Amino acid sequence: MPSIAELLLTELEREAAGTRRALERVPEGRNGWKPHEKSMELGYLAGLVATIPAWIASMATEAELDLEKPGELQTKPYESRAELLAAFDQAMARAREALGGVTDEHLFTKWRLRVQRQVVLEEQRYFAIRESAINHLAHHRGQLTVYLRLNDAPVPALYGPSADEGGPAA
Repeated sequence: MPSIAELLLTELEREAAGTRRALERVPEGRNGWKPHEKSMELGYLAGLVATIPAWIASMATEAELDLEKPGELQTKPYESRAELLAAFDQAMARAREALGGVTDEHLFTKWRLRVQRQVVLEEQRYFAIRESAINHLAHHRGQLTVYLRLNDAPVPALYGPSADEGGPAA
């Protein structure tokens, strides 16, 4: 029977393939573009999608993550697609390594997320990884595919064909 960490890693790897394909299509030179004044800028969103897997390392190995603390987990736009993909590859490597070193028992201990010194989430590491990392990644990747479409970049097939990869036009 696989461990919980192995199951989480399998789920993450399935999401990673589509995520990488989406990141490969982010248009360069459009970091400041956004579809609405209340929306995130494309560069910030792409940077977020690329680095969410690294949150798993924090969730698995640290007591908490403070999103306001300067450091490698602070979301930022990348100047080139190559830098964006390198950040994603590094984030995935950190997640793989962290999940490879945790026990099921440890995954049911508490973990906290802070923003501006306030605890905004406190839950078992397992649920944090599933909901606040893997599901969060899928959500923002979906948002990124809308941005791709609005910038005339091809949308990758994720859970089935896309209009750009052999599927019907919507």
